[in-house]
Amino acid sequence: MKTVAGLFDDYYEARQAVNDLEAAGIPSGDISIIANNAGDRYSVESSGAAEGAGVGAGLGAAGGGAVGLLTGLGLMAIPGVGPVVAAGWLASTAVGAAAGAIAGAAAGGIIGSLTESGIDEDDAHLYAEGVRRGGTLVVARVEEAMVAEADAILRNRSAVDITVRRRAYVEEGWTRFDEASAPYTRDQAERERERFRPRSI
Repeated sequence: MKTVAGLFDDYYEARQAVNDLEAAGIPSGDISIIANNAGDRYSVESSGAAEGAGVGAGLGAAGGGAVGLLTGLGLMAIPGVGPVVAAGWLASTAVGAAAGAIAGAAAGGIIGSLTESGIDEDDAHLYAEGVRRGGTLVVARVEEAMVAEADAILRNRSAVDITVRRRAYVEEGWTRFDEASAPYTRDQAERERERFRPRSI
């Protein structure tokens, strides 16, 4: 299995990417989504989101069947990132949901889970920082034969060019994700998304 990932500035494009990955035959249990939820932005809009500081049943159900990944969304908090809406294997692994771990144990787990699944460590830090700044991360484990198709699905839904995004972060003095950083507020996250929003001509 290979791991493909896409960072999105637009939460709804990320949700559509999840739907497209499922429609392409990638099982829900092999897909994850983690979205910045500063200011409780998406909690009400995300049907099926589980309430509480931990992820609980929402993530536990996320691997399942024909109902799709997005029906298993749960709420949690990640140090340095803040509140997120999340579902899937990556979030479950990061918080140790099966062991009933509290949300505060999640931070290194996300980076560790990404790198252990084959994501370059520098990219893992960029993805975590992108979520901290208001973005949404979609990750899928796919068979080798599906890698190109999965990558194309993420690009077609406007996944961020991480080379360009890394350059923008580094020009501001950023080096890597720091879980001790203060999470972005809803206003800060919105300004960050607006900064990278494509401008119409």
